[in-house]
Order: sequence, then structure tokens, then C-alpha cells
Amino acid sequence: MLLVRDSMAREVATLSPGETAGAALALCRERRIRHLPVLEDGRLVGVVSDRDLRSATPAFGDPARAAALAEVRVGDVMAREVVTARPDDPIDGAANTMRERGINCLPVLEGDELVGIVTSSDVMDSLVFMLGAHEPGSRMEVVVPDRPGTLAGVAGLIGEFGINIVSVVTGPRQQDKPPSRVAVFRVDTINPVEAANALGRAGYRVLWPPQP
Repeated sequence: MLLVRDSMAREVATLSPGETAGAALALCRERRIRHLPVLEDGRLVGVVSDRDLRSATPAFGDPARAAALAEVRVGDVMAREVVTARPDDPIDGAANTMRERGINCLPVLEGDELVGIVTSSDVMDSLVFMLGAHEPGSRMEVVVPDRPGTLAGVAGLIGEFGINIVSVVTGPRQQDKPPSRVAVFRVDTINPVEAANALGRAGYRVLWPPQP
């Protein structure tokens, strides 16, 4: 199981609430990042994004921009209600937190200490590796009854063809009769057609690869 500590950035660029919007945007450009935790006396008090900073200052070309960049403070525009993660949280839980809260980063705390930051890009990379999508192979999509043992049955049939299953995920429960789920198998072959045909003959509905 991948944890947040496996995916987070450990060298975290931070700001204080009193720093200017101009300094914050310059740091974002320099580090090629979009989110900056804000610390006061070593404690996390907020998060500011490049979007927050741009929204709080006039657009490029506006004569007032230079003054605003020097006057607007990070503490004026940062988000103060910060959702965080812990190093030992599962990465899929962090992904779900970001989805539910509509955010793109989670500062990582160990106690009260900031020890990292994990972003939506980090989570995406981790999920790609978890699913084996970065490795050569292909996928099989099979509708399976939503009851104990059905995934094992499909996996057993696939294994009879000498095909290794790299990962498997299932979709939401479908209100068929009987209830079912779509199972997506990542397999280490570029040609799973024979195994797919065998699953079809065994009574499973194969969505991918297409059946004859």
C-alpha cells in the first residue's frame, strides 16, 4: 500500500503571512510550484496558491500591478482553514480528500511539524504506479456479479493463459439483477484476446477487448 510519505515532497518552500504577493509569486516561478504553505513561528497557519495571488493583484500591464504586488500580504489572501494529511495516511485516502474538498494539495503534518506537501500531481503519479499503467501491457474490463469469489474466478481463468495480473480495480456497484461491478484488470500481455474469449464462453460479459 502506498502512503502519503511515499509520494510527498519533503523539501517544502514556505512563506510567512507578512511576505508580499510579489515575493510569493516569484517563489512560485522559481520553484515551479503552485501551492505554498504559510508558517508563523513554525506552525502551519495557511496555504496560498498562485491563483489566489493572481486574483488579489491587477493583471499584467495594469499600472497598479507593481504597487499591489508590494502591498498585498500573503496573510491577506491565504486560505486559513487548511486540510492536512499525515505521512502514514494511504495515498488513495488523500486523493479522496482532495476530490471531496475540491483542493489540489495537502500539507503533511507530523504532530504540529510540517514535514511535506502532497499535490494532485503527486497523487496522480502514485495511482499510475499503483495500477501498473506505466508498464507495458493491456487492460481487460469484465462485468462481474457483486458477490464473494467472483473476482477470484475471473483471475483464475486469466491465469490459465499464463497471464499475470498487475492490478485490478472495480467500479461502483451497478443495480443490475443480480447487482454487478465492472472489474478492470491490468495484465502483463499486449494480447489478452484468448483469455477474454474464454471469459465470454464462461458466461462473463467482457467489455474490453471487444468480443467477436
